[in-house]
Amino acid sequence: MTTHSEDHYYVPHGSHWPVVGSVGLLFLMVGVSSWLNGAGAGFYIMLTGVAVLVFMITGWFAEVIRESQKGLYNDQVDKSFRQGMFWFIFSEVMFFAAFFGALFYARNMSVPWLGGDSNNFFTNLLLWEGYESTWPTDGPGGIGGEYEAMGPFGLPLINTALLLTSSITVTIAHHALLAGKRMRLSIFLAATFVLGFIFVYMQGVEYVEAYQHYNLKLTTGIYGSTFFMLTGFHGMHVTIGAIMLTIIFFRVLKGHFSPDHHFAFEAVAWYWHFVDVVWVGLYVFVYWM
Repeated sequence: MTTHSEDHYYVPHGSHWPVVGSVGLLFLMVGVSSWLNGAGAGFYIMLTGVAVLVFMITGWFAEVIRESQKGLYNDQVDKSFRQGMFWFIFSEVMFFAAFFGALFYARNMSVPWLGGDSNNFFTNLLLWEGYESTWPTDGPGGIGGEYEAMGPFGLPLINTALLLTSSITVTIAHHALLAGKRMRLSIFLAATFVLGFIFVYMQGVEYVEAYQHYNLKLTTGIYGSTFFMLTGFHGMHVTIGAIMLTIIFFRVLKGHFSPDHHFAFEAVAWYWHFVDVVWVGLYVFVYWM
């Protein structure tokens, strides 16, 4: 293994991956916009964009892993990776903050205004007579028909227990890595991504139950749209995190990482803890309140 000079910041060679990623994003954007506007080919253009992006991510990350294993990265590069991961997670925090903000605005501002609370009595009297500003709601006019809200018990509570447990297992795996306990590291890391995939499966079961037995859909007014928007995007993040944990697991089996050099493991662990924290907030504000 050749090590890079600690006095020089590693500058990678010219890469084609940013161009590939740009092409994938172009196909994705055109496909989604075309699909939403009724073009039948839009769906397939979107899938092409997704495939190109997956190809780009796989190839680019594989290249970074090879460079890391060759010892090309020094402490300065490690700091850059950490700063990049910090800002990435911060952007994800803002992403979910926008969705939680939409939920807050709908519940605490729009619904009372439509119901004629406080100084807006004439809104109820003139526009939506008889509408009560209660939550959950499908809005004035009963958009989406009769439905039932998802309670905090049952599958949501099970999913909460799964994610909280996975946060513990990934922490145990991290401490095992620091202590050089490779077997313990492998076992608890595997337990973490298995719990993550079980969470995703259980959320799918919850969605089927919501559609078939509760008549709760994305079109069920403001409650349905915010419910599926928040839980759906969170489920997507859990899926991505579980895939990343799986990749880290196979890298562990190949002998990658040491107690002193394991940023990739730490980055995925940070991301997983972020996903867990978001779910706790989501569970409280979407299911309980």
